[in-house]
Amino acid sequence: MDDVKLIGTLDVTELVFLAFVLFFLALVFYLRREDRREGYPLEDETTGRVDTAGGPLLSATPKSFLMPFGRGTVTTPTQGREKVDVAGRRTFRSPGAPYYPTGNPLVDGIGPAAWAERAKHPDLNAEGHNRIVPIGLVHHIGVHKNDADPRGMTVIGADGKVAGTVNDLWVDNAEHVIRYLQIDAGGKTILAPMAMSKVKGKAGQVVIDALNADQFAAAPVPAKQDEITFYEEERIVAYFGGGYLYANRERQEPII
Repeated sequence: MDDVKLIGTLDVTELVFLAFVLFFLALVFYLRREDRREGYPLEDETTGRVDTAGGPLLSATPKSFLMPFGRGTVTTPTQGREKVDVAGRRTFRSPGAPYYPTGNPLVDGIGPAAWAERAKHPDLNAEGHNRIVPIGLVHHIGVHKNDADPRGMTVIGADGKVAGTVNDLWVDNAEHVIRYLQIDAGGKTILAPMAMSKVKGKAGQVVIDALNADQFAAAPVPAKQDEITFYEEERIVAYFGGGYLYANRERQEPII
């Protein structure tokens, strides 16, 4: 038995098939626009020329997000481009060519020491309070009696020399973990990522092999004594992370 004809030779089966085709084309169109929201327009890696080619498949309207706790809205792509003039030179003129630093890579943000221009306000927990704070400000968090308390321990750098002394802990009051060690580094108070630290309780030492001892004092520091912003976290982690390549000349040489 033939399918019931709706109009002329158009039956239900053909109508369903055409509807699926139209839906699939609309889905492809939607997805291709959505993946253009961030990271565009493209620019040539060698010349820096911005690709201005547009069209309905190569561009999308900005998407706005309503931020919690009265922080307004954030729109992507963000207005304005991050700086692309880095303190480095290409080893050769070709797309993908590595840069070599022309200054202090830890400060200039080259390679693994690079950072992003993150928001200049602190991370908040679900209740709207600062998420990462000195341990003294959260009375429900402490170091377990069976664990070594880093406070008072000597900090040893990658060169085996003393970089300073741990005098406080900064904790994540949402996840109840230590995020940063506060270190007195030659009269300057800095923060070092706990993830890059190894606590040796019996020896009374904290080994941070990301940097040499004399490089600790130049680490970026928060503007406030009891608060750290997304941007400041980015700068601190980038500085210490970059040390795994740039702390000394030996780390920049090939292994083989």
